Amino acid sequence: MKKDTISALATPVGGAICVIRLSGPDAISIADTIFSRDIATAKANTLHYGEIMDDDRCVVDDVIIAVYRAPHSYTGEDSIEISCHGSAYIVQQILILLEAHGARPAEPGEYTRRAYLNGKMDLSQAEAVADLIASTNKAQHDLAISQLKGHFSKELDNLREQLLKLTSLLELELDFSDHEELEFADRRELDTLAHEIDNHILNLADSFKTGNAVKNGIPVAIVGKTNVGKSTLLNALLHEDRAIVSDVHGTTRDIIEDTTTINGLLFRFIDTAGLRKTDDTIERIGIDRALSTINRAMVVLWVIDGMPTPEELNDIQNRCKDKHLIIVVNKTDIDKDASQATCSFIASSTPTTTIIKISAKKGNGIQQLEDAIYNSLSLAETTSADVVVSSARHYTILMKAHDHLSAVIDKLSAGISADLLAEDLKLVIDDLASITGQDRIESQETLNFIFKNFCIGK
Repeated sequence: MKKDTISALATPVGGAICVIRLSGPDAISIADTIFSRDIATAKANTLHYGEIMDDDRCVVDDVIIAVYRAPHSYTGEDSIEISCHGSAYIVQQILILLEAHGARPAEPGEYTRRAYLNGKMDLSQAEAVADLIASTNKAQHDLAISQLKGHFSKELDNLREQLLKLTSLLELELDFSDHEELEFADRRELDTLAHEIDNHILNLADSFKTGNAVKNGIPVAIVGKTNVGKSTLLNALLHEDRAIVSDVHGTTRDIIEDTTTINGLLFRFIDTAGLRKTDDTIERIGIDRALSTINRAMVVLWVIDGMPTPEELNDIQNRCKDKHLIIVVNKTDIDKDASQATCSFIASSTPTTTIIKISAKKGNGIQQLEDAIYNSLSLAETTSADVVVSSARHYTILMKAHDHLSAVIDKLSAGISADLLAEDLKLVIDDLASITGQDRIESQETLNFIFKNFCIGK
C-alpha cells in the first residue's frame, strides 16, 4: 500500500458547501501549512474555523477544518476534512495548494481501499460503501447498511468457525489414528455437521435472488392479449406516458421497460407484446419475448378485459407456478356488472390468486394494485431482518464453496481418508474468506482451534 498523503474532493462542486479530504502521514502538517491557525497539535475529532491562505498569504476562503488522528478515522490514517464554499474556483485553488505541498490527487476508490488495507473494514463492507452511495430507495439503503455494519461478515465468520471445527476434528482423527481408544467424532457426526454448514451456505446463496432484485429493481411482467390496456397500465404505474397507447391491435411489438418506486422498493415494470396468434414475423418475435419475460419476472400482472376461458386461466397459472401472479381486471369503468362477474368466476376457479379491479385509463384501482404488488413479495421484512446477498461476486463464491463442500460430503460417505478431506475443507474456508478478503487458512490456525477447544492430556 502506498504510504503517501492523498487529497480529493468528497462532494460535488456547485452546492453551498464542498468537502475536501486528505489522508496519510502528512495530512495534518500539509493542512497546517495553508491554514491560518495552528492545527499541528490539535486534538483528534476537533473542528477549527479559519482561512485557507495561498503561498502569498492571500485568503482563498473561510473554511472549517476537521482533524482526525490515526487510527480513529475512516481510512485509519491521519485525516483532514476541509469544508469550504462550493465555488469551482475555490475548490480548484485549494486542491492545487494541497498538491503543491505534497498531497497527490487520490485515485478512484483509494480512500475506501486504504480503509480496507488498514483493517477498518473487510472487503464485503468496502463493496457496501459503493452500494450505499448508489442506493436510490429505502430497501437498497437497508441492504447496503446491513452489509456495511458487518452482518454478512458475521455470518461468514460463523461459517468459518464451524468449518474450522470440522477441519480440526479430521486433523485429530488423523493425528491420533494409532490410538484406537480415542474417538473425537464418528463419520455420521461429521456428515451431519457438513450438511448443516452446506444448508447455511445454500440459504445465503438463495437470498441472492431477492437481493439482486432489490438492488436492480424487482421485475414485474405485464402480460395479456392485445388491446386489453397493458400499455395504458404501464403508463399509469409509471405516472408518465412511457408506452404508445392505441386502439390498433399489436401496437406493442417489443419489450418496453422502466422503473418506479413503490413504498421504498424499486420495481422494474416490463410491458410486453399482446399474446395472440399472428402471421406477422415481427409481432411473433415480440410475443416470444413476452413469454420469455414471464420466466424472468418475480411478479406477473395478467391483464384481462373480459371473461377468460378455463383453458386461459389454466395456461397462465402453469406459466406462473413459481411467480407471484396478480390478475388485473381492466376497463371496469365500461361495464361494472361484467367486471364483477369476471372477478367472481376467477375467484371461484382460482381462490388463492390475487384479483384487482382497475380502470387504467381513468386511474381507478391503481393504488390498490401497487399495494398488492408490494405486499405480494414481503420483501420489506426480509431485507430488514435477514442477511441478504446482493452481490453477484458473493453469490458466485458461495456456489463455489457449496460445490467444494458437496465434494467433501461425498468423500465422507465414501470413507475417504481424513487428510484428503481436511484439504478439501480448507478450500471451502478459502472460498468464503475471499468474500471478505481474509487470508487463506494456515495450519497454525487449525492448531490454535484444536488446543482452544479440545483437552488432550495436560
